[in-house]
Amino acid sequence: MSQAAELDVLLAEIRTCRLCAGSLPLGPRPVLRASATARVALCGQAPGTRVHASGRPFTDRSGDRLRDWLGVDGDTFYDERRIAIVPMGFCYPGVDDHGGDLPPRRECRSTWHDRLFRALPQVELIVAIGGHAMAYHLGRRRKPSVRETVASFRDYLPGVIPLPHPSWRNNAWLDRNPWFAAELLPVLRERVHRLIA
Repeated sequence: MSQAAELDVLLAEIRTCRLCAGSLPLGPRPVLRASATARVALCGQAPGTRVHASGRPFTDRSGDRLRDWLGVDGDTFYDERRIAIVPMGFCYPGVDDHGGDLPPRRECRSTWHDRLFRALPQVELIVAIGGHAMAYHLGRRRKPSVRETVASFRDYLPGVIPLPHPSWRNNAWLDRNPWFAAELLPVLRERVHRLIA
């Protein structure tokens, strides 16, 4: 069986996963995009309610901001031959007592992620979005905080670029850290554009 065929089988397994069905407030609906040719993988947290409803990742304002950060249009962003989108949790996990999203379900990571990334050997850049993705993709190389990890982005090149979540909730963080737009985003855009060209 070819690498592409093996990946297709694995993706079909993931998309029919019901492992956490009893713990998910909206039920299971795994959302991810991948192919045997994508050289960039966007690795975020977990789908929100809009993404759960649409079945398409980053169909919200955070997706608009992420596409701006990457310097790509919607057609390019959703071309899974070029860009994989693999969140740490494939299903919407629900909200906590304060109205924030719950963390990604651990079952996704332990059941699927190692297998999936072994099936994606052609990926040359992982964009690790948020603390959960940084913990998985950087392991012990991660710094004590998201800010420190993002500020140290050069330490992880060329294979990983850490990003804060593109949510509007991070507007104040972005205002306090102007180096992010001035220093990191040009490197991110150049690397992404070179790999998807």
